[in-house]
Amino acid sequence: MALDELKKTVCAAIDANREKIIQIGEEIYKHPELGYQEHKTSDFISLLFTELGLKNISRHAITGVRGLISGRSHEICLAVMGELDAVICPSHPFADPASGAAHACGHNAQLASMIGCAIGLTESGAMEQLDGDICCFATPAEEYVQIEYRKQLMDQGKISYLGGKQQLIASGAFDDIDLAMMVHSETNAPAPRVVVNGSAMGFIGKAVRFIGKEAHAGGAPHEGINALNAASIAIMCINAQRETFRDKDSVRVHPIITKGGDLVNTVPADVRMESYVRANTIEAMQDANEKVNRAIRGASYAIGTTVEIDDMAGYLPLHQNEAMSSLFAQNAAELLGNEAVQSGLPFPGSTDVGDLSYIMPVIQPTVSGFCGAAHSRDFCIKDRELAYIVPAKLMALTAIDLLRDGARHAVSIRDNFPRKSVEQYKALWNDILENGR
Repeated sequence: MALDELKKTVCAAIDANREKIIQIGEEIYKHPELGYQEHKTSDFISLLFTELGLKNISRHAITGVRGLISGRSHEICLAVMGELDAVICPSHPFADPASGAAHACGHNAQLASMIGCAIGLTESGAMEQLDGDICCFATPAEEYVQIEYRKQLMDQGKISYLGGKQQLIASGAFDDIDLAMMVHSETNAPAPRVVVNGSAMGFIGKAVRFIGKEAHAGGAPHEGINALNAASIAIMCINAQRETFRDKDSVRVHPIITKGGDLVNTVPADVRMESYVRANTIEAMQDANEKVNRAIRGASYAIGTTVEIDDMAGYLPLHQNEAMSSLFAQNAAELLGNEAVQSGLPFPGSTDVGDLSYIMPVIQPTVSGFCGAAHSRDFCIKDRELAYIVPAKLMALTAIDLLRDGARHAVSIRDNFPRKSVEQYKALWNDILENGR
């Protein structure tokens, strides 16, 4: 079958299942779960994989699940990914009343698009003409939240990294995969559009504990050491550093106090703070983190508390593969028109796809169709076609381009990428964190 005809057949299969794909996304939307706790969502995706006839379905990193669609030969393996978890946004109209979890970042649409891509490639018979395998991979815990909870999982030996794809890398779940792609939501776009080859900041995660001395806040405050004051001064000292951050490094530091004390009439003696230190290069991350740690230690010294700083592997800056981005952009232009495709706009935030981009070729284009600020109560899907169906088609069409004709595009991309080992990945993070200690 000619390439154009094959692509039309795949798109027709996705269109024929349009309502099913949307329903999958809406069902996940109504049942949000937080990272490493996405048990219902993981079970749902596993069931869909089984219904679609995927092989070798397996669980990874607590809730992650993957399954294989075989091509006519097995020269290469391409992962098509979607993320299982939600964010914490208790005020969102569809938030879980117990956990505060809400799909205010569009991960439900990612999963539906991943399934839609699988439907298109399987029901059309396209895989019989492709020289490689597709690994559909629902990944856990992309949102870097609930740090204390995840540290407990680390203490229990269940994970070694807080982020889902980090844990999957460390456990070897990507060892047999050569390339990977997924799509992320874009909100409040001025017009329907697809953005390819954008960068994203990396960050170092921080958990800070100020330890003071309790005393009666009304009767004997002079006998206490106020850990909340130390935390407040630390934030002010961090703010005083902001003018030293270079504009080109895009440094962002945004701490929150997660525990401010125990009783209002007791001098706070145990105060906890969490933060990211973001930047668009590893060197800028390290430089800013050193300044932040100095500010924290100085504030602690000024008040007389002790302080514990736990720097943790956050996410690496995202570097998308240009060749894969070009193929995706060509398909987007054919589907939506040239005016709908833009390149190089930065992704507003951080993602564990950045870590994956260190070890293998990856892309994470963004597609519009959403409105309201991300991670807010106002976030929602504005255009179901753009949110669910267009990404499914674009990933399927790009998979065809990569795996057609002996998978020549995919093989070339794989062979020209300096693949990193799990050991190299771990060593990199060890070096980053050692620099700030």
